Amino acid sequence: MTSLRHNGLLDSYLDAARACILDVGWRRTTLTEVARRAGVSRMTIYRAWSDMPQLLGDLMTREWRDVVAASHGKTLMESVLTTVQALRENELFMRIVELDPELLLPYLLNRRGRSQEGILVLVEQAIVDGQADGTIRRGNPRVIARALVLAAHGFVLSAHTMVDDDVTETDLETELRTLVERALAP
Repeated sequence: MTSLRHNGLLDSYLDAARACILDVGWRRTTLTEVARRAGVSRMTIYRAWSDMPQLLGDLMTREWRDVVAASHGKTLMESVLTTVQALRENELFMRIVELDPELLLPYLLNRRGRSQEGILVLVEQAIVDGQADGTIRRGNPRVIARALVLAAHGFVLSAHTMVDDDVTETDLETELRTLVERALAP
C-alpha cells in the first residue's frame, strides 16, 4: 500500500475519489472516473495509486484520521465516545457500510489497518498518561487500548442492530459511556 502522501494535489484526488464513492459506491468507482472528476489524466492518478484498493486505503486513512483528530485533546473517555459517534455519522463510512460493507471485513477479521494502528497509538498513550496521573487504572496499556478499540468497533458497526422499541440509541450511548468509565476507572 502506498504511504499516505499529503499535498494539495493528492488531497484533491482523494476528494474526487470520495465524491465518486459517495455517488456510486466503491465497486463502481474506477481510477478513470476519479481522474475525470479530479480533472487530470488517468496516468496522473495511476502514478499515485496503481489500483483502487491502494487509493481506498489512503482515502480511509485520511478520513478516519481526521475523525479521530477532531476528538483528540479531550479526556480518553470523551474521545472514544466522540469518535464512535462521529464515525457513525460520517457520510463516507456510512456509504461504505451501506453499499460495500465487505471492504471493512479485512480490518475486522484479518488485520489492523493504518487507521487502527494510529488510533491504538493515541489510545495507548492516553492510557499511559492517565495511569501516570492516577486517573486510569493499572494494567497493560496496550491490552487496555486494544480492548477499548474492539468494544468501539461493535458500537460503530452494530449499534443500529440493537435499537428497537425497547432500547434507543441514547440508551446504548449511555451504556458505552458506562463501559468506558468502568474499564478505565482506577
